[in-house]
Formats: sequence, C-alpha cells, structure tokens
Amino acid sequence: MRMKKLSFKNKNVLIFGLGILGGGAATANWLIKQGAKITITDLKNKNLLQDSLKKIKGKHGLSLGGHKKSDIDANEIIVVNPDVSIENEFIKYAYLKGKITVNEASIFFENFKKPIVAVTGTRGKTTTVVWINHFLKMRFRTSPAGNSIDCQFLKVLSSKNRLDVSVVEISSFHLEYFNNIKLAPDIAVITNIYQDHLNRHKTIKNYALTKANVFKNQNENQNLILNYDNKWTKLFLKLKPKSKIWFFSLTPLPLNLNGLYYAKNNAILNFNRKRSKVINLIGFEKKYGRHNLQNILASSLAAYLFGIKWNDIRKAIKNLPRIEFRQQEIFKNKNLTIINDTTATSPEGGIAALNRFGGPNTILITGGTDRNLDYKEWRKVVSRKIKPENLVFISGSSTDKMLGLLKNKTEKPLVCDNLEDCVGEAFKIAKIQPKSIILFSPASKSFEKFKNEYDRGNKFNAVIKNFLKKYKPISGK
Repeated sequence: MRMKKLSFKNKNVLIFGLGILGGGAATANWLIKQGAKITITDLKNKNLLQDSLKKIKGKHGLSLGGHKKSDIDANEIIVVNPDVSIENEFIKYAYLKGKITVNEASIFFENFKKPIVAVTGTRGKTTTVVWINHFLKMRFRTSPAGNSIDCQFLKVLSSKNRLDVSVVEISSFHLEYFNNIKLAPDIAVITNIYQDHLNRHKTIKNYALTKANVFKNQNENQNLILNYDNKWTKLFLKLKPKSKIWFFSLTPLPLNLNGLYYAKNNAILNFNRKRSKVINLIGFEKKYGRHNLQNILASSLAAYLFGIKWNDIRKAIKNLPRIEFRQQEIFKNKNLTIINDTTATSPEGGIAALNRFGGPNTILITGGTDRNLDYKEWRKVVSRKIKPENLVFISGSSTDKMLGLLKNKTEKPLVCDNLEDCVGEAFKIAKIQPKSIILFSPASKSFEKFKNEYDRGNKFNAVIKNFLKKYKPISGK
C-alpha cells in the first residue's frame, strides 16, 4: 500500500538531528533539491557538527545546541534522524501539534512507487539484503538501500527512474515511525529477533512489535517471510498478518506450511503440501558458517517469490558477495588467522562467532558499550570456547558487565583502553601458541570509543596492518 506522495516543495521542514555520520547531511541535500526550506536542529553545537554542515549544499537555517518547541511550531514537516526515539518529548509534541513526522525510510517508501523488498530483524539483515539483491539483479534493475550497507534511502530514491525494484534494510529505529503510516513492502523478511536496543525499546516484546510494523499494512497479495526457528515468530503470527506467510528453517517444516528448509545439505521447498529439493548446499556451511544457512534460505526464498527461477538462484550462489566486517577473514597464514567481526553488536552476534571460531587457540578481543543487554548466555559460550588467558577486553560499559559475569574465571583479565593495546596483547599470546586465531567480536555497540561499528572495524583493520609489519615471525614464513 502506498500513500499519496508527500510534497516538500516550498514547505518549511525541520531536520530533527543532523548527526556526524553523513546521513543527516544527505537527507538535507535531498530535501533542498525538492525545494524545501529547511532548518536543522541538533543537541550538538556548530563546532561538533562542522564536518556534516560542510556537506550540505544549499541554504538552510540552524538551531543548534538543543531543541525548542518553537522550532516544531514553525515547521510543517519534521524529518527525524533514526537515532531520535519516537518517545522523545519534542517528537511527542510534534505529533500532538499534528505535524507530519517522517524519517528517511518512510519518505523512501512513500515516494519510490515501485516494488520494495524490505528486510528487518536483529542478525543477518545486511547479508540477506545483499544476497537478495545479488539474485534479483540477474533479471531486474535493482539497488539495495539502508545505512548499514552504505547506500542511503534517499540516494536510491533519486535513482528510482533507473530501477525496477529496491531491496532495503530497515531498522527498528526507522520502523518506529511506520506505526501510524500506511506503508508496506511487497515482500517483507524478518530474519530473527534477539535482544537488542533495549535501552531504546525497554523490552524485547516492544522491540519485536516495532519490527512487526514492516508487515502491519501488507495486503493479501503481498508476502511475509518469517523465521520458523525463532520464538518471536509466534508473536508475529498472533498479529494475524493479511499477507501470504512463508517460513524458512534449519529443521523440516510441517507439511502444511509453505517455505524453505535445510536438511541433508539441501534447501527443500514446501509448497501446497508438496516437497521438492531446490538447492544443493553441500559445503555451504563450512564456507560461510552455520548462521548464514538461515540467511541463504531467507534470501533465496525472497528471490523466488519475486520471480527468480531456482536454476538461476543455484548459479548465483556460486559467487555470493562477501559482506565486510561480518566474521570477515582479514589475514591468514599457516600460523595465524585474524577475523574482524565488528558488526557483532549484541551477545547473540558474539555467540555466533564463538561457535564458528572458538577453540583452545582462539584469542578473543571483545567488549564495548552496553545497551541493557543480557550476557549470561554469552558468558556460558565464552567459558566453554575461550581459555581465560586468551581473553582481551576493550574497556567500556558492556565490558564491566562481562567481567562481572566472568569473575573467578580468570584472575587477571586483560582490559585495555584502546584497540592498539588490545591487538598488542593478542599478538603477544599468538606468538607463543601455534595456529592462533585472533577473533575480534565485541558483542557490543561502540559509542564510547568509536563513531559506530564500521568505524571500529576500519580502525581494527588499520591497527592489524601496522602490527603485521612489526610481527614478521607471525605474518611471514
């Protein structure tokens, strides 16, 4: 379902939160091109925002260093940065005053006017988006959208005339603002639900219900793909989606459910109470990890529902794009392997990496910023997979929580204030044990020391590059 196009021409528009990562500046430039008269408000001052402000090409007003209700009153449309909660007092005031309140994702949905495949969930969103796009581009002109894949919604929207479809990654932060808007993708995928962003959503149920906004307004001609193995799928089904429901699973699906499941190295399609092998996945788990089995099932099913033939999907699986910073091998020789898993921003992400790479010779670098998440299961896996002397922490609020759970597991935990020291400690350990794996899997966000997890990942790679030059006995021979 699509809304009537929202016009920004000659409208007074308030950008609520510019930010320092570039997304707010891109939104401002798009709005200026639409003929909007924009004002920017942010808690930060002009000095802190100077890099973002330099990127804005056009006339704009500024109201920085705090927010004011008078800015809400003076503007017809409020465009909200994803980091701003719908519970923010000024956003509540905007709704109270009847202001049109949107974000970049809802603007995209309202204006794209072509088929959209939307992927949300806790883990695997980006991989699933990139792989669906990989399959669809064999037959369609397509482009992915979403901040995690560095292809912003409004940048893709500007290219809509050259596209047939867009595959988008959409976060709970974006979906908050879909609650009162009649928007729906043609195919919606929810990869899974685990604890995440509880500092914003308060409870995991609230978080899951926010994710459900992705299918809330779908109709009977649209498709919803759910993870049969995830316990929160029951909640989504209780909401009685109007769309056609499909499942993916790592265990055989009941015959009465349509979907794709994994069994004996094959992806098997359930449809109309009939089963058929559609993809041979021999060797896939070893190459990509078990967690990516779910991602390939979800992405293959979405591509099939959009019209890609199974034979074409099978061919395309042979050259799937590798996703940066997701259990990414950045170095390997006969003595040392280094894995950058900076996008493990939750305990479940850390657990997935530990299950794949953990072992007696694995050195884990972990820790970061806490978001009211529970690390008890993470602690169990760490205790089983990593020797106490092979644990290296980067200081932060989640590290404090992790160390509290791991007390008595190691007498002298290594806690460093920066990545350089963490990597240095890891290399010291690697030098004295054969065939080491250095696993950088923070299981946490990064706000206390980095702009975001991608900034963290880039800096980790840079530090590793410098250490490999110094530690020739590890990197050579």
